[in-house]
Amino acid sequence: MEYRNLGRTGVKVSPLCLGAMNFGMAAEEKESIEIIDAALDAGINFIDTANVYSRGVSEEIVGKALRQNGKRDRIVLATKVWARMDDDDPNAQWGTRRHIIEQCEASLKRLQTEYIDLYQIHRPSSEYPIDETLRALDDLIRDGKVRYIGTSTFAAWQIVESLWVSREYGLNR
Repeated sequence: MEYRNLGRTGVKVSPLCLGAMNFGMAAEEKESIEIIDAALDAGINFIDTANVYSRGVSEEIVGKALRQNGKRDRIVLATKVWARMDDDDPNAQWGTRRHIIEQCEASLKRLQTEYIDLYQIHRPSSEYPIDETLRALDDLIRDGKVRYIGTSTFAAWQIVESLWVSREYGLNR
């Protein structure tokens, strides 16, 4: 398989990324693990999931599969943070420092890993300043819990604003 750089990093990823959104919903655990193993056997080394996919079950399945096959260190693991996972907590709002850090910790546990290769903000928040989000992500990188950060649905102007704020405050980008 041909591998490409992930953005401007030195990390090499397969041109196909295995999306795990349906793990735990349309695909039960056993079938999901078989899909993961088949993808890895085919040379795919990039898996994407999110905290909200099946309310965390997708991450649990990916973590279990990688623990069973022992290939965690050979893949690039991406996950995303977005909506609240606790409907009763008024402070569980995406985009906030508290939510991002709590959800990263929960994702690490579900994924059974010590670090996330690519941690992405799933959707932008208009309620909170972007510097709160970016400072939380920067701390996760500095703590060794996240290696790279990104986004999956920001508009171009939101990416530019994020890059500007990161540069202005000396944050990881």
